[in-house]
Amino acid sequence: MGGDIRRFGTFTGVFVPTVLSIFGVILFLRSGWVVGHAGLLHAIIILLVSELITIITALSISSISTNMKVGVGGVYYLISRSLGVEAGGAIGIPLYLSQAISVAFYVLGFTESIMWLFPGIKEMHLALIVLTIFTVVAYVGADLAVKLQVSIFILLILSILSFLIPGPFLPLAENLKPHYTPQVDFWHVFAVFFPAVTGITAGISMSGELRDPAKNIPKGTLLAIGFTALVYLLVFVKVSAIAPHEELVSNMLILMEKSPFPYLVYAGIWSATLSSALTFIVGAPRTLQALAKDGVVPRILAHPLGSRKDEPRLGVIITYLIASVFVSMGTLNTVATIITMFFLLTYAAINFSAGISSLAGKPFYIPEFRVHHFVSLTGAVATFWIMHVISPVAAPISLAIIVAIYLWLERKSIEQTWGDMRNGIWFSLARFALLRLEGARDSDRFWRPNIMVFSGNPDNRHYLIEMASWLGKGEGIVTLFNVLEGQPRQLIGTREEVYRNLKEFIRQKGIGAFAEVEIVKSFDEALPVIAQAHGLGKLSSNTALFGFPSKGERARRIMEIIDELCILKKDSMILKYDPASGYGDFSSIVIWAGKSRNTELMLFLSRILLLNFDWQESRITVLVSSPDDEEAEESRRKLTETALSLKVPASIRTIISPADPPADILREYAGGASLILFPLECDVETIFDIAELNRSILFVRSCSDKELKIQ
Repeated sequence: MGGDIRRFGTFTGVFVPTVLSIFGVILFLRSGWVVGHAGLLHAIIILLVSELITIITALSISSISTNMKVGVGGVYYLISRSLGVEAGGAIGIPLYLSQAISVAFYVLGFTESIMWLFPGIKEMHLALIVLTIFTVVAYVGADLAVKLQVSIFILLILSILSFLIPGPFLPLAENLKPHYTPQVDFWHVFAVFFPAVTGITAGISMSGELRDPAKNIPKGTLLAIGFTALVYLLVFVKVSAIAPHEELVSNMLILMEKSPFPYLVYAGIWSATLSSALTFIVGAPRTLQALAKDGVVPRILAHPLGSRKDEPRLGVIITYLIASVFVSMGTLNTVATIITMFFLLTYAAINFSAGISSLAGKPFYIPEFRVHHFVSLTGAVATFWIMHVISPVAAPISLAIIVAIYLWLERKSIEQTWGDMRNGIWFSLARFALLRLEGARDSDRFWRPNIMVFSGNPDNRHYLIEMASWLGKGEGIVTLFNVLEGQPRQLIGTREEVYRNLKEFIRQKGIGAFAEVEIVKSFDEALPVIAQAHGLGKLSSNTALFGFPSKGERARRIMEIIDELCILKKDSMILKYDPASGYGDFSSIVIWAGKSRNTELMLFLSRILLLNFDWQESRITVLVSSPDDEEAEESRRKLTETALSLKVPASIRTIISPADPPADILREYAGGASLILFPLECDVETIFDIAELNRSILFVRSCSDKELKIQ
């Protein structure tokens, strides 16, 4: 692929197309109407408010574009590289369609103005001829289009000067004040005028072909806004001086009638419509090309069809076909407002991108053109407000379309090769929340298990991950650990591979968990250290979950480790999963009452289990063994109070048994339980006796001081 792709500067690449997009039929056909209704003073206020929002958006564009190397795609490129491919595509797809439809909109505007002078011409035929000519220009390449734009720009400036130079500039007294009607108030006039100052993204559409986008875009866009604002102001003052307000409101052709060179003003209208059509038929295919290169739409749509300068020729043809359909419809009144909404949503997205990037992007967001985040975010809010003012109906419809496309792209899971600001946003929010949490007063009322799951290879211990995932419903933090024994020098490559596999396992299973892989010399010695170090501030891990050891000696060592964890105020759980029975039909949870602290934690964990779909219909039964009726009644009373305080719908069952081992009692009274919770407050032999039951059992030991009762 050859040719000088980046070949346009500030004037030809940004300033001219931006000015041509801003100057449209509203300048020539609605300026008198605006001043006639709003009066000169209110018209100037409308102009200033509109320009303020446009300037803020331009500042945001300048900020983003001076922080990165800008590629093909204009606005889509800026948003996708700031907020991700999903957000960029959600804006980019409607933006491209709006740009393609706008080609038809302005071509029809041109042909309608021709009909004023030559009513015998067939409008549809003329529109298709003009569209075809402009398509050929765009297909040949941007060089020819830019040269044509410069010629149109000169003609447009001459037509404006032909109206401004002669005649008085002293406003009529009656035109200083507004003349609103019940049907037309300030905001109605504002809504009619505001689309006149949009179009500042036209120059950005050429971003991939600018010699220095970081300088060309800010300079060209801001100069174009300042120039067009001055022209609109002069036109408002001039029309206020040429006729009374009644004539300004009723006569849409007053600029032509009051000009000594009316045909030159006609040429200005033609220049405005044709230049806008040319700008969009050149810019729209480049938006489509960028969308295709990123895989948002089929990549074939970016095909240059033999262009040595990577011109989006297939995109030009597709844009022509779309525009032809709407030209054939003959009118765009039904979609004109939606087009405006999509352009305004683009402005809002640009401002939001710049604001969030400035707020959360440090130290990687260091633009040459700095704008405070408050300015950009205010611009985003103001743009949404403008949308509502213009059309309370079209605004939510267009927003719903954007959201639907975003969700579709999110499900499509497009792999992007660049970083964006989303990680920075989440990091900043997490940092802010952690610091606020660290400064907050401790409260056991909001205690939840932050679980370290020593799962090893998760494929071999899926039941541990499943249990941790259920307990994670209590809004705790779950971390899956794979601990490798050996030397870091020998195992660092293995660690990276194991970490990737663990992350992929979490992703495929849809588990809300983190992955952690550690290299240690000795698992038994390192585990208490890991438990102390893992976590951050008040989000430190407070609970460890182990699988049930298969050998007696290993079980004794695990119990010793749990004793060490208990000294460190870390709770522990051991899950003995029965592969034959699994969890049965999830119909019942049986808790063996032990010491008060353990029983409270087991009841609390059972309440978390009920939050899961699998367990939500389960019955919770607390079994307590007592030597006589009196002690049994006292145990029932205390356990009932505890269950009520924890809001656990548990039934209490007392068993009079002075000496029967717990295993025998559970075998008789909990033989059909889906899950048994048993306190780790006995010797290893008793634990192995309990584990002999053909049931899944969660052994629990509470070691931290916490008040779990609901206040």
